Amino acid sequence: MNTRTDNQSSRRKSLWQRSTVFFMLPMLGAGIALSGDRLFSAKPQLIAPSVAQTVPGASRGGALLTATDPNFVVNVVDRMGPAVVRIDSSRTVRSRVPSIFRDPAFRQFFGDVPTPPSTRVERGQGSGFIIKSDGVILTNAHVVQGADRVVVSLKDGRELQGRVLGADQLTDVAVIKVDANNLPTVQMGNSDALRPGEWAIAIGNPLGLDNTVTVGIISATGRSSSEVRVPDKRVSFIQTDAAINPGNSGGPLLNQRGEVVGMNTAIIGGAQGLGFAIPINTAQRIADQLVARGKVDHPFLGINMVSLTPELKRQINSDPSANVQVQDDQGVLIVRIMTNSPAAKSGLRIGDVIQRVNGQAVTKSEQVQQAVEKSSIGGILQLDVKRNGQMVQVSVRPEPFPMRTAGTASEPNEQ
Repeated sequence: MNTRTDNQSSRRKSLWQRSTVFFMLPMLGAGIALSGDRLFSAKPQLIAPSVAQTVPGASRGGALLTATDPNFVVNVVDRMGPAVVRIDSSRTVRSRVPSIFRDPAFRQFFGDVPTPPSTRVERGQGSGFIIKSDGVILTNAHVVQGADRVVVSLKDGRELQGRVLGADQLTDVAVIKVDANNLPTVQMGNSDALRPGEWAIAIGNPLGLDNTVTVGIISATGRSSSEVRVPDKRVSFIQTDAAINPGNSGGPLLNQRGEVVGMNTAIIGGAQGLGFAIPINTAQRIADQLVARGKVDHPFLGINMVSLTPELKRQINSDPSANVQVQDDQGVLIVRIMTNSPAAKSGLRIGDVIQRVNGQAVTKSEQVQQAVEKSSIGGILQLDVKRNGQMVQVSVRPEPFPMRTAGTASEPNEQ
């Protein structure tokens, strides 16, 4: 009798325990989900799983299981990692002592005032990747801007002196050369074929942590320079959520096949999972010109412009200080024309609204920017503009972007 009671009690206890486990599983899953959300919010990077399968219609979390090789990230890093380098740059900055400190009358009343050293050394660090085995390296222009000395550190521990073959500020692309042969090189991909949702692997040296690998996806392509908040650059950026930090600049962004599809260059401060890379097709085109000529000539019109919207039209027309009245709800409004520029020579006017470029309709300033960049210096760019309610056709001959502006930050949407 006692044995039967004990058995019944054991069965009830076992049933209760199983029920408890079944009850706790959803709670445990919810707890893991919440913890995972906090983890990814704190540091947005992805880790490749050890399981390979396809989940139709899966969300971002399910997309983690679509790789055919569970170790594809490891394989990419093993093959391409040796071609990624650290770049240490330094430049000497001279400080000017105010002339009043050297004035005898000043010294008579105030004595010798301590002055700071006349020179100081500023140091920076970034990443790069070897594109030719004889020591040609691609990086960001801002990594080596104004540098007196460039040191390239290879993954095998070697440190080599580098010299800057050329740097282009408008695209933030630079080329460095070191004296070495038989160096490991990256494999170039095709950034024009990129699609959102593809894998993205970033390798670089963020915050002095050499050979750091982060993984994510291609979040978007064709992000305009104004969207990335660097309106002075002539680049349509790749957006990725692979973690990018200071020191990653100039490092490669690779696809799951190990091909370089971009060069990491920018982040939006205070945001998470918002990194941006220069498409490798653009970087390669600029690099070829820098190697051949040491500089890049970008077509230039000499205008500042904004994309029109009904709200912007209302703001302009209600501003008593505005010197134009806008009649159109869309198009690209010219707000400034530089003296002696191609735009000024062609007869373009402030207040003109660009409607078409070479027959192609435009509604955003980025579209005009791209058309100008693709045009040829000395060629003809045909603009259809709305002026005082009438369509006017204007032919402009682009000239090289002025070096005085190319060496410094240009103004937003300056073409």
